[in-house]
Amino acid sequence: MASQEVKLLSLWVSPFGHRVEWALKLKGVEYEYIEEDIFNKSPLLLELNPVYKKVPVLIHDGKVIIESLLILEYLDEKWKEFPLLPQDPYERATARFWANFGDAKLLGAGWTALRSQGDEKERALELCIEALEKIEGELKGKKFFGGETIGYLDLAMGWISYMLPVWEEVGCMTILDPKKFPSITAWKEKFLSHPVIKENLPPRDKMMVYFEKRSKELISA
Repeated sequence: MASQEVKLLSLWVSPFGHRVEWALKLKGVEYEYIEEDIFNKSPLLLELNPVYKKVPVLIHDGKVIIESLLILEYLDEKWKEFPLLPQDPYERATARFWANFGDAKLLGAGWTALRSQGDEKERALELCIEALEKIEGELKGKKFFGGETIGYLDLAMGWISYMLPVWEEVGCMTILDPKKFPSITAWKEKFLSHPVIKENLPPRDKMMVYFEKRSKELISA
């Protein structure tokens, strides 16, 4: 059993931090949460993550692990309770591929669509739809990405379930059309109904205020 001396530096609205929190909760790992202000970064954050200066940062027995997907893998190797990654090497590699795809192709395009206007926004929306079409194909016929239970890829894609709808409303845009993406829509409902996920989501009203403010700031910059 790994030591329980665990600390997590994160931001209440960070989709990357939520992945790690969900994993810790699912595995029953006790940890100390340290809230960060990314606009006024603490000396601790700059010391622990001098390369990227971003959250989340996990500290375990004095060792520092950065980057949310790498943290998920670390947690899965250290704490065997509630396995996240598949046991099969091919399936593990496939899960890693789609996790990186979601961040690179969908999350990035969604954020661009939220903070832009005109042609840039339209192109970003097109990229979102293209990415979702591929994710829909990967998820088709499955309850969760890994099968019957929540796993690594569900946590990686989890932001789609609760944050993307907020971005859609704030940005006056439609991305996740239930008729076009029935598998993702069904997965979203199952994912959000899981007790650990349901009880560890940021308040929607607070997210709305935060992203409305950020969107206006970035568009006018």
